[in-house]
Amino acid sequence: MKDKVQNIIRNYHDDRTRLMDILLDIQAEFKCIPAEAIEVLAGQLNMSKVDVEQTLSFYHFFTYEPTGEYTVYLNDSVVAKMMGSDEIARAFEDEAGTKFGSVSEDGLVGLFETSDIGMNDQEPAALINGVPFTNLTISKVKELVAGFKAGKDVNDMVGQTGDGRNSDDLIKSMVNSNCRMQKGSVLCLEYEVGSALKRAVNITREAVIETVKSSNLRGRGGAGFPAGLKWEFCRKSNGDVSYLVCNADEGEPGTFKDRVLLTEMPEQLFEGMAIAAYAIDAKEGFLYLRAEYNYLKAYLEDVLQKMRDDNLLGDKILGSEGFNFDIRIQMGGGAYVCGEESALIESMEGKRGEPRNRPPFPVQAGYHNKPTVVNNVETLSTVVKIILHGADWFRAIGTEESAGTKVLSVSGDCRKPGVYEVEYGMTVNEMLEMVDADSVQAVQVAGPSGVCIGPDKFDQKISFEQLPTGGAMIVIGKDRDLLKEVALNYMDFFIDESCSSCAPCRSLTVILKNKLLKLMNGFGTMNDIDELYDWSKYMKQANRCGLGQTAANPIMTTIDNFRPLYEALVKTDDEFVSEFDMDKAVEASCKYVDRVPNVH
Repeated sequence: MKDKVQNIIRNYHDDRTRLMDILLDIQAEFKCIPAEAIEVLAGQLNMSKVDVEQTLSFYHFFTYEPTGEYTVYLNDSVVAKMMGSDEIARAFEDEAGTKFGSVSEDGLVGLFETSDIGMNDQEPAALINGVPFTNLTISKVKELVAGFKAGKDVNDMVGQTGDGRNSDDLIKSMVNSNCRMQKGSVLCLEYEVGSALKRAVNITREAVIETVKSSNLRGRGGAGFPAGLKWEFCRKSNGDVSYLVCNADEGEPGTFKDRVLLTEMPEQLFEGMAIAAYAIDAKEGFLYLRAEYNYLKAYLEDVLQKMRDDNLLGDKILGSEGFNFDIRIQMGGGAYVCGEESALIESMEGKRGEPRNRPPFPVQAGYHNKPTVVNNVETLSTVVKIILHGADWFRAIGTEESAGTKVLSVSGDCRKPGVYEVEYGMTVNEMLEMVDADSVQAVQVAGPSGVCIGPDKFDQKISFEQLPTGGAMIVIGKDRDLLKEVALNYMDFFIDESCSSCAPCRSLTVILKNKLLKLMNGFGTMNDIDELYDWSKYMKQANRCGLGQTAANPIMTTIDNFRPLYEALVKTDDEFVSEFDMDKAVEASCKYVDRVPNVH
């Protein structure tokens, strides 16, 4: 083992900032990070064991114990549950002979749940040894486990490949892109790869930044910070080195647009990255790719190599003296909080993905404390079309404050789930008609960190002015239990995904969930509803990152828009109802110590 671990470390030139890559390779080799490997890592990288362990313990896909010859990660997010993932979980347990959260006695099958794998348009879905399996049924589960027992390679169990480029020899995935984007819209407007970059290098860096600023392109990740302004701040930081990072860590349950853009139009993304790098004079760029999309890595590496061969990446790009830029893919390890730009940078440096205190902002001191621009996949892909068609053209699309188009990931109770590109200003009602949804109780806008709205708000526009979203739009039918199936699930998600750095995010999320359960179990009062709402307000004030600040949104926004559902759970006019049952507590404790209860 020692020799294998040492060789893995040498592959990364004994660079401790590449700890994420090293741990990923060790996990792939041994199905875990063995104690002996931690000793070797600490010694060879001149780190303490604690430093190694604090990183590996932070990420979902790093484990201390083997996870089985066939490791199943079944999605348990809201949409997965809607589509029957509980039934699929029971089928896996019956067939594999082990429970979720454990490995079968023979070490063959490990069953685990995970928050989101970016497949909400084709649930139930699971990752098996990193390979996605979608639209699972009980019969498919039986077939899969039979294949495990027969020793089949997981890739040989994929069967028919999905649509679009999913059939590429370097992907060969059953995933469907479900790309319903119309040709002629911004991102799908046909163009010759490299043409935008050629135009960019023929004008000054400042002119490129000014074009993007004038277009009013705002970041498509949710916060909506103007992209050109971010680039300008980076340029004005006057660092001797600057970096460009593409955030492809879309971990928001219900979001899968980046998966489709990466699959169907990666050249456009990488060209957008090259344009951004030219503008900020960055020599090195990174695509931070979530671990769940590892199945795309070889394909994306091949696209990058072809672009190097065409002189769209590398040295003296397109013959432009001094324009040297290349892109490295940095894999994540499974952590929703790494979608926050400073947490992502911490992860890139081989650390826990904990958000940094700001200021300084990444454009001042980011990766290796150098000026760093972090944009997401959709933002950088859009830059290409702005350079080709101009700021005025782009600004004329959409609304006054929300220029251009937005790529939506639509899933849930609708007949046409998938990825859509729409002009900003489309109403929710228009969206529901587009995806063929009826009998709708609610729409979850922007995933769990967003807002849950009812029909009285379906006339609002998808825009930064009214309903901002990073892309996730989940349709919830009238037959769903909104509090149990949605709000409670999302609270579990935030509890699991918190980095635990800030006390409110670490503790108040649990308190809020327990208070919600108290109501659902019939012990709530009207005062409990008021306390839920008031306590939720503190989350926005006392956490340093977006995850913590929005962690109470599943409760807060459902109280805002669906308060009668909460009030219907209250069975008394009393101001306080205790959940504690002395007889049950004594019975439980006596059972534990093998005694007979004696309560008077």
